[in-house]
Amino acid sequence: MKKWILVFFAMLPSLAMAAGANVPLDKANNDLSDQASLQNGAKLFMNYCFACHSTQYQRYERVARDIGIPVELLKDNLIFDPEAKVGDLMVNAIPQESAAKWFGAPPPDLTLVARVRGTDWLYTYLRSFYEDPSRPFGVNNIVFPSVGMPHVLEELQGIPTPVYETHVVDGEEVTKVVGVESDGSGEMNTEEYDNAVRDLVNFLEYSGDPVKLERHALGWWVMAFLVIFAIVVVLLKKEYWRDVH
Repeated sequence: MKKWILVFFAMLPSLAMAAGANVPLDKANNDLSDQASLQNGAKLFMNYCFACHSTQYQRYERVARDIGIPVELLKDNLIFDPEAKVGDLMVNAIPQESAAKWFGAPPPDLTLVARVRGTDWLYTYLRSFYEDPSRPFGVNNIVFPSVGMPHVLEELQGIPTPVYETHVVDGEEVTKVVGVESDGSGEMNTEEYDNAVRDLVNFLEYSGDPVKLERHALGWWVMAFLVIFAIVVVLLKKEYWRDVH
């Protein structure tokens, strides 16, 4: 019994992260075999997310090799710490105490966020910020109400304004945010922004499981081996029992 209690409490952080608003999620439809998408996702992550969020279980060099970025290009464009080396773990320089003071809690490491949250959740979340002057950073989020982070991709999307719907619940009208619309001030239109978010989510999925494609490919070889081995075993059994009466 004690064992299961310990397992339950060990899972609580993951359960808390998985919790969120009960809203329909859009399909990310990202593709881990698309290296151009992964490269753009890495660029977006390093430029817009890495200032606060680390991916401390990855190394710069491994990422560059896996997604096809030349090491020199990586050093010149994606490593911002002059003291960092290509073999280092991808840890940013923000002090945890300062981060906790600024945001209320230290920003989480994002290496495994796609495995915890899911790619559809991330894709919907990053496209669901909307302007809310009542919040400390001036934004809220449909998927994660009362979110404690700024909308770091706002310069790409523009200022997102909320779209409301009113429903009658138990005889009372209830108004809630069901979507967002950009004011058009961003560097990208809606389709371009959605594609950029998809690339970022693609990179985060890769971060959480760098060998996923290799594992899936190996799985087909294993299945083929098992099928051939089963045929050999059946034929061997028939041959062995042929003369046994």
